[in-house]
Amino acid sequence: MTMTKTMISRKINYRQARIRADILKALAHPVRIMIVSALTAGDRCVCDLNKLADIAQSNMSRHLAVLKKAGIVTDRRLGMNVFYHLQTPCILQAFECAVEVVRADTKRRNENVQSIA
Repeated sequence: MTMTKTMISRKINYRQARIRADILKALAHPVRIMIVSALTAGDRCVCDLNKLADIAQSNMSRHLAVLKKAGIVTDRRLGMNVFYHLQTPCILQAFECAVEVVRADTKRRNENVQSIA
């Protein structure tokens, strides 16, 4: 794969790299991936999100707080319920990219195994 001029000129400084790392850290848990995926269908209350994983509501709240701090989700109160909203739907592109990484790696491994056989 050749790098374009734009890709080469997209150097980032340490602060910018740290911001990106913090966002990736916020996504670095299966429950948080499940939350983000569930929010693609629309806003959800904590009670609905709690059904995604077999964890205590306090744990779910901590996961939601991590996503909120990273700017991935926002919340709003409606009566006794708190609803969460996917603030940055573009984050789903990262999920698609992760799947592509897995596919490419699987293909590479299969090619290596075939070349040995």
